Amino acid sequence: MRLENKVAIITGGAQGIGRAYSLRFAQEGAAVAVVDLRVDQAQAVAREIQEAGGRAIALDVDISDEEATLGMAEKVNAEFGGIDVLLNNAAIYYDQDITDQSIEYLRRNFDVNVIGQLLCARAVFPYMKDGGGGSIINISSTAAYPLPIPYVAGENFGTYAYGLTKSSLIYLTKMMARQGGSSKVRVNAIAPGVTMSEATKKVVPEFALDGLRQGAALGTTLEPEDLAGTAVYLASEDSRLMTGQTLVVDAGVWLNG
Repeated sequence: MRLENKVAIITGGAQGIGRAYSLRFAQEGAAVAVVDLRVDQAQAVAREIQEAGGRAIALDVDISDEEATLGMAEKVNAEFGGIDVLLNNAAIYYDQDITDQSIEYLRRNFDVNVIGQLLCARAVFPYMKDGGGGSIINISSTAAYPLPIPYVAGENFGTYAYGLTKSSLIYLTKMMARQGGSSKVRVNAIAPGVTMSEATKKVVPEFALDGLRQGAALGTTLEPEDLAGTAVYLASEDSRLMTGQTLVVDAGVWLNG
């Protein structure tokens, strides 16, 4: 087991991709804190892990609230005796509204998708430092790379809220990696392509999904479980000298190098 004796916090861990991360990390031997505002679902995932013989707790945390993130880290440390991995998965996506072009909506996206991930990282950093190091994994998206298609702005420029936040995370990952390196805290990111979670099925129209499948080198979209192995790699000692990197996992749509 690649994560044996490690303690992992997985935000947004109650459903979709986050649930897949939570279950796979537990299978690999980690004690898992399933963090989500959907507390009933988080508890269900934690019970699933426990019933399979693993260790898990569920926590109801608003990651955009600094005090809440500090409390999260304190509770996980008290329960499991340290923090080795933070998987920053929580984001505004299921409730994404591309028709809302207001600055207020843009700010809400940044509060969760960027500032929330920063707050979680700041909350766990002292515990990782005291423990001799750790791995922080930020979840970006291929939405950070604009598609080469015409956009109609209408009366003004749009906010492109989701893509802006996910692009910001790539920069944040590099700067956190630079600062955390002296404390042996590695910081990397994953940029998933279109993944067939319930959120994607709700947000992305079928014609767009068909186009992305046709444009992928491997001719498919992803399932939530397809991302779990990359996250395990970044959390494990196999990537002990990797930091500041963003790994694109998208079945070959972007072919970024």
